[in-house]
Amino acid sequence: MSLENYPRPSVTADIVIFTLRESDLYVLLIKRKHPPGEGMWAIPGGFVDIDESLEGAALRELEEETGVRDVYLEQLYTFGEPGRDPRGRVITVAYFALVPASAIHPSAGDDAAEARWWSVYDLPPLAFDHADILDYALQRLRYKLEYTAVGFELLPPTFTLSELQAAYEVILGEKLDKRNFRRKILSAGVIEEAGGYRTGEGRPAKLHHFRDDAVAEVKTRRLFP
Repeated sequence: MSLENYPRPSVTADIVIFTLRESDLYVLLIKRKHPPGEGMWAIPGGFVDIDESLEGAALRELEEETGVRDVYLEQLYTFGEPGRDPRGRVITVAYFALVPASAIHPSAGDDAAEARWWSVYDLPPLAFDHADILDYALQRLRYKLEYTAVGFELLPPTFTLSELQAAYEVILGEKLDKRNFRRKILSAGVIEEAGGYRTGEGRPAKLHHFRDDAVAEVKTRRLFP
């Protein structure tokens, strides 16, 4: 049967980018320059061209709207509720990425009035169904953090165990027992001592880093909480 007998919904690609900074979890948002939702904050993204891949569209839109490029994206979920976009039937394929705070410095591109980091715990009203997309992305991040070593994608090259625990607590949104956390993270075999110490108030703390052969996926083991 010919494709002409079927309606043709539009497809967009949206990108959720998380980072850790100032002891908080942040997400990159853009202020929309054009309607619908002009002046509202939103997840970066846009329409997929007929001759490009979904990931290619996501990377292109991210660079056009925020100036950010060269990040690894992972497909998150497809959102396709009717009425999610006032312009018509629009299905979006959402991606997400985890980056160290020092890795990117966003700036508004041609399709956005402004680009900036927002705490995921203090967000402005979001356009479309982007609050739902962001909620889903945060739950996915928490799941990955509990079952995998994905934290290395958010952290600097070296860190103390206290800094690592603080990062996990920010993302999970709960306090973790210090002794239990250290026992589990060390037994997981994904970090090792880096040599050197972090000095400051109190006793110097050993620096650690993720092992070169550490992988994000740690099968069948729940690490935290």
